Amino acid sequence: MSDAPLSALRRIAVRPPPAPAGESCEMCDASIGEAHQHVVDLTSRSLMCTCRACYLLFTAEGAHLRYRAVPHRYLSFPDFRLGPGQWDQLEIPVGLAFFFHNSALGRTIAFYPGPAGATESELPLDAWGSVTADNPQLGVMAPDTEAVLVRTPGRGSGAITCHLVPIDACYELVGQLRSVWRGFDGGQDARATIEAFFAKVAARSRPAPGTASGTASGTASGTASGTAQHEARR
Repeated sequence: MSDAPLSALRRIAVRPPPAPAGESCEMCDASIGEAHQHVVDLTSRSLMCTCRACYLLFTAEGAHLRYRAVPHRYLSFPDFRLGPGQWDQLEIPVGLAFFFHNSALGRTIAFYPGPAGATESELPLDAWGSVTADNPQLGVMAPDTEAVLVRTPGRGSGAITCHLVPIDACYELVGQLRSVWRGFDGGQDARATIEAFFAKVAARSRPAPGTASGTASGTASGTASGTAQHEARR
């Protein structure tokens, strides 16, 4: 009897399994869907795609770890204030930027979109300090994993929009804009992408603690909870 079938089986046994279709966790190589979690590698300053199990390993607040899980919260700041000259003092040449605290450098960094992707800008400390002094509620931002996203049409004039978002959402926007950006200001497709992105952010956001809307929401929630408990005791 020929040993060809046995030889074939041996080759199959030592052959590595085929790579799973789609994306995989960058930590354990498990298959993940298109919608998945991210962690930040603090050493390389990069985002890593992870499965749920690996993501949960790095969610502990205050832990001194190389990796940090990117949270999912979205907050709005309806009371956000920015004086007429403050945007120019931040030295951001466009009307859209996101700001996050880099724990390795111990300071806040700004990124703004453009045709080449995200452009990094180290903020003048006094300029950013004046913004946070006027808006102390921005202190809820977690370092490295969350960002304050500010949109101000006309370089400081007009309606200003400010949200707290996961850092991966910012890079998602940058990637979308890079693919459609035309000319200096991005063009019509870029503006449409920005409008759609901010509409999604607004739908996901709740008022931040310490804002007028956030305080009212918390009071209403507490009142409703107290009423429900009172009714339950009756």
